[in-house]
Amino acid sequence: MWLVDHGFIRDVYCNVHRLTDHAWRSAQPSPRHLRWARRSGIRTILNLRGRRETCGSYLLEREACQQLGLTMVDFPVRSRQPLDRETLLAAAELFPTLRHPVLMHCKSGADRAGLMATLYLHLHEGVPMRLAMRQLSLRYGHIKHAKTGVIDFFFESYLADQRERGLSFLDWVADVYDPVDVLTRFRDNWLASFLVNRVLRRE
Repeated sequence: MWLVDHGFIRDVYCNVHRLTDHAWRSAQPSPRHLRWARRSGIRTILNLRGRRETCGSYLLEREACQQLGLTMVDFPVRSRQPLDRETLLAAAELFPTLRHPVLMHCKSGADRAGLMATLYLHLHEGVPMRLAMRQLSLRYGHIKHAKTGVIDFFFESYLADQRERGLSFLDWVADVYDPVDVLTRFRDNWLASFLVNRVLRRE
């Protein structure tokens, strides 16, 4: 999978960053990165790409986790459309059940990892949303002007409503949030989207 899944890039740079003493984020880890994770005390790998039984990188990851005694949790999320209400509420319920420390990853460690890192910091660690949203940054490879910027727009939509209604994030998700409305109002920059989709070839 060194070429097919851009493994040659991540073998050199896995975009690993520490969120807290109990959580990390990264791109798709190779067995070598998973050995590092085990040595670093990480106990759970949160796979944000979902089950991919025909994908070599997924099979390698699962096998390596089994050999190293790491718990692997599949929790698929998307980065070009707003998450549905059920997935957001499920994420809130998931975080406390994980064996910490946890490493969460997507393919490149930029968009889905940034989304879940933001949710993790806000919902599990109590970090204010605006501060947690720093996980959606060019520093991690996230380009907010591309289609993946719908993640930023989703959180900004909450903050705008929060100023008016004073709702917590989970109350807003349960009672107010409309993913169709968020997607309809969001506008991406075609050049930025071309860069992400065709040049960087992110999922």
